[in-house]
Amino acid sequence: MLKLTLEAIELVDAIARHGSFAGASERLHKVPSTISYAVGKLEEQLGLALFTRNGPRVALTPAGQELLKEGRWLLASARQLESRLRQIATGFESELRLVHDSLIPTSAFSDDIAAFEALNCGTRLRIGCETLTGTWEALREGRADLIVAAGEGPAGGGYKAVAVGSLDFVFCVTATHPLARLGRPLTPADLLEHTAVVVGDGARTLSDRTVGLLSGQRRITVPSMQAKIACQAAGLGHGFVPRACVRVELHNGILVELPVQEPRPDETFWLAWKPEHRGEALKWWCQRLNRPLLPGILPY
Repeated sequence: MLKLTLEAIELVDAIARHGSFAGASERLHKVPSTISYAVGKLEEQLGLALFTRNGPRVALTPAGQELLKEGRWLLASARQLESRLRQIATGFESELRLVHDSLIPTSAFSDDIAAFEALNCGTRLRIGCETLTGTWEALREGRADLIVAAGEGPAGGGYKAVAVGSLDFVFCVTATHPLARLGRPLTPADLLEHTAVVVGDGARTLSDRTVGLLSGQRRITVPSMQAKIACQAAGLGHGFVPRACVRVELHNGILVELPVQEPRPDETFWLAWKPEHRGEALKWWCQRLNRPLLPGILPY
């Protein structure tokens, strides 16, 4: 009989992702002592160590790394098989993965999530968040079934996409920033003299996308638009931000809008999916989100 089961691989995966038995216990809804016992039993059966222990923190041994490398592929294959079997039986997927751009808060989809849960269809909903090209990459690499992404996607992705809204951007700095004292439309040369705040692209394999950034520009890179706005409000740099996200800061004078010679075009948001994977849950979400989404859903 095989000593390795999918449940055991899933256990090792959870511990590796969270770095401790306690973290894995929260993910798997089991007490830490149960996790620790299961790992010890598995290591005993295999006759090798999968983890090194350092207090509450654990790390994979070389053997554990190899197990997880192949094991994650087995887990993904099992989930795909489960999903196909469920679709054959009911038409609904076992899991639906929705990934949205970090500019949109997950709370914006609360009503949609509640309506989907009310269907009681058995499909587990997994929601993720990526930045810029990272959202498209999640769809392309099979880490998402449906995305709401900023900007047009890369060519040759094999997906279907529909525009669901757009945001206009304004150039902002604090009232005390040197650029605020020039009193004229800002030139690219003006911007190059000062630090820009930019949101880092979440892409891992596709080319990074940069927006509104000049070649050779001094920059501070942050993980989200919310962090970018906070940095600019603190006077750490300049940049374009969605008007819908800074209405309060503009009204209170925390940030001021400045004219620029080269304004940033509006950002279009796209709902996208791969047509060959349309189960009933994906069909429901495609129909539900195929409507004007922005800027009304942004709680700013």
